[in-house]
Amino acid sequence: MNNDKSRQTLLGIVGFGAFGQLAAAHLGEYFEISAYDPSPGLAKTAQQLGVTLSSLHSVSQADVILIAAPVSSFEEVVSEIAVACNPGALIVDVGSVKVIPSEIMRRLLPNHMDIVATHPLFGPQSAGPGIEGLKVAVCPIQGRRHMRLAAFLRKALGLTVIMTTPDDHDQEAAVVQGLTHLIAKVLLRMGPLPTRMTTKSFDLLSEAISMVQHDAPEVFEAIEKANPYAETVRRRFFDLAASLSIELEAASTTKPHNESGH
Repeated sequence: MNNDKSRQTLLGIVGFGAFGQLAAAHLGEYFEISAYDPSPGLAKTAQQLGVTLSSLHSVSQADVILIAAPVSSFEEVVSEIAVACNPGALIVDVGSVKVIPSEIMRRLLPNHMDIVATHPLFGPQSAGPGIEGLKVAVCPIQGRRHMRLAAFLRKALGLTVIMTTPDDHDQEAAVVQGLTHLIAKVLLRMGPLPTRMTTKSFDLLSEAISMVQHDAPEVFEAIEKANPYAETVRRRFFDLAASLSIELEAASTTKPHNESGH
C-alpha cells in the first residue's frame, strides 16, 4: 500500500475473472498490477484496466498477492505461489468461504509471508454504483500486517471493515449468503416472476435475486458446499419450510364442525 509513484507497490492478482477485474479497477491508482488467469480472451480487458497479464510464477513474485481463484483450484494455486513468492510478501484471498482457504494458506505458505483472509461482502453487481461504504470481512491468519491492510481498505477505498475469524465468518455467511443464494436459485426456477403487480417487498426480493443470479456457478458451489456450516443451515431451512407446509395443509383440511341434524 504505497502511494509513491516512483516505486509503486506491485500487486499480483491470481484469477482475473469478474472479481479480479473489479479489484483491478479500484486498485489501479495504488498499485502496479499484473494478473494471471488460464482463461483465454482477457487481453483486451487487461489492457483497458492497465493490467499486465503474466505467468502464475511471475505474478507470485509481487509485493502483494491477491488470490481470486475458485475454491476448487485454491490448493493448487497456493502450492505454486508458495514456491515462487518473495520473503515478506503479503498474501490476501477474497473467497466467499474462509475456513478451508485459511487452513490451506496456513499449511502451505512459508512463515515469512503475511497472510490475511478477506471476503468483500459485495460483487460486481452490487458494486456497480461504487464500493464506498460496502463491507469487507478481514481475518488475520499470519503476521501483523492485517491492521495496515484494514486501514488501507477503510481510508483509501472507503470500505466498512469487519474484523473476524474464519470460523465466525463461515457461521454467519452460511445464513447470510447461503440462504440468499439458495432462495434465489429456487425462485429463478419458478420463473418468469411477475413484474407488473408487485409489492415493495417483492421488488426488494427481485433486486436481491438480480444481484446474485449472474454469479459464476463456482460461487454458488463454494457458498453451499465449501462452507462447513452451510449444510446444517440448509437442512434447517428445508425442515422448517416442510413443517410450515404440513401446518398449512392441515389447516386447509380442517373443516368447521357442522351441528345440523343433531
